Amino acid sequence: MNGQHNYNLTVKWTGNKGTGTSNYKAFERSHTIIVNNKVELLGSSDPAFRGDKTKHNPEELLVASLSSCHMLWYLHLCAEAGVIVVDYVDNATGIMMETSNGGRHFTEVTLNPIVIVTENSMVEKANELHKKANELCFIANSVNFPVLHKPTYKILDN
Repeated sequence: MNGQHNYNLTVKWTGNKGTGTSNYKAFERSHTIIVNNKVELLGSSDPAFRGDKTKHNPEELLVASLSSCHMLWYLHLCAEAGVIVVDYVDNATGIMMETSNGGRHFTEVTLNPIVIVTENSMVEKANELHKKANELCFIANSVNFPVLHKPTYKILDN
């Protein structure tokens, strides 16, 4: 396996309302995220930044990337460790703060997975594997803020 992985996509601005960026209020923040052979994602900025609330924004996509990367590693590790997960739902949250220069940055993302395992005896190991999943998650290793985990466990009803 080659150590380098490349990802290619296109982001196309679709928000020109006729006068381009002639002033801050003259254009939409709408854009399309295009990846070959996949459904296009309609994007915009966060509504707080003049965006369309019905479209995905970069901040949500960052939180989603962290959540899904963690989940995929976690499920992988559970399978290897004999922890049988039958359901996994994460209600992830992110905090972004404004900076004095008008910019912004994330200060943390918290993953709140609800994990259903088949036996109570698996819960302790299931809990330990979140730390390892965080260590292996490509996205978590690429950000400069903490990614926290607050899992909840349930046992499958027989």
